[in-house]
Amino acid sequence: MTTPAAESALARLAALVEHRQQERPGGSYTVELFDGGHTVMSSKIIEEAYELIEAAGGDEPVDRMAITHEAADLVYHLLVLLTSVGVSWQFVERELMERFGTSGLAEKAARP
Repeated sequence: MTTPAAESALARLAALVEHRQQERPGGSYTVELFDGGHTVMSSKIIEEAYELIEAAGGDEPVDRMAITHEAADLVYHLLVLLTSVGVSWQFVERELMERFGTSGLAEKAARP
């Protein structure tokens, strides 16, 4: 078994989200998202994606801390949605690994 220190932050967060879904502790924002359903989760993903784009855009100097913060929020909300539909982060990683060495254009063209 891997120790928490050896795991990536993303893997640890995914495991925590899965734990929250199973245990449903009171006072958990993650549980509130699960209870809100896909409409609430999807709205949060859209909101966080917009905030990330806003933080990264514009003609002003880039605020890397703001971009980092918004990216983390987006990834968290994505993990909640994925968990709610039974798609583990490991499935996403496997899909990404399968795409290595394949052109993005070729991969897109091969989709049904």
